[in-house]
Amino acid sequence: MAARGKFITFEGLDGSGKSTQLEKLARSLRHQGHSVTVTREPGGTSTGEKIREVLLHSATSGLSPFSEMALMFASRAQHVHEVILPALAEGRIVLCDRFTDSTEAYQGGGRKLGTKPVLQLHEILCGNLQPDLTILLDNEVAFSVERARRRNLKCKAGRSEKERDENRFEQENRAFFGRVRHAYLAIAHREPHRVHIVNARGTPGETHAVIMELVRKKLKL
Repeated sequence: MAARGKFITFEGLDGSGKSTQLEKLARSLRHQGHSVTVTREPGGTSTGEKIREVLLHSATSGLSPFSEMALMFASRAQHVHEVILPALAEGRIVLCDRFTDSTEAYQGGGRKLGTKPVLQLHEILCGNLQPDLTILLDNEVAFSVERARRRNLKCKAGRSEKERDENRFEQENRAFFGRVRHAYLAIAHREPHRVHIVNARGTPGETHAVIMELVRKKLKL
């Protein structure tokens, strides 16, 4: 039987560089001979990707905060069952762009639903599965949000309206993202053994070097 794999999650505001750094880490780990599964939330499964479309499309403006949180966990529960746990059982390294910390930050903090309901749903629906390491990419709110908005505008070319619109959260105001960042930092303070803040203000290469050293040190990879 294969030894259990490692579960690494990337967190941070939209535009913080999560996707870029996750892909860089995946390439480096594969180059070292590791088996790596790359996935994301919301999404990661066919069901989850349909839920993602509902959650992130700017037309879904009337969604209540509790409905938003419920949909996040519906996607996550299927993701854990279908992708994450099977990959870990095979001894693979799972790299996931967002996990429950995102729900605590965005819905718990940004939407003001609080931490308690998020952690309760995580225990009930996800068996309280915890990452072995969470990398929190931190940057100034204004920089991250502006970068995310520019990225979404750039991604419009050559795609249908249905495919290109993932702008609902980027339309929120600065105060919303300030609450999200504050919630992230509170999680890192509460769980310093798992959540490690990485300054994302440097170049992608500099940030990647910090992450590689962190992974090597914490997970012996």
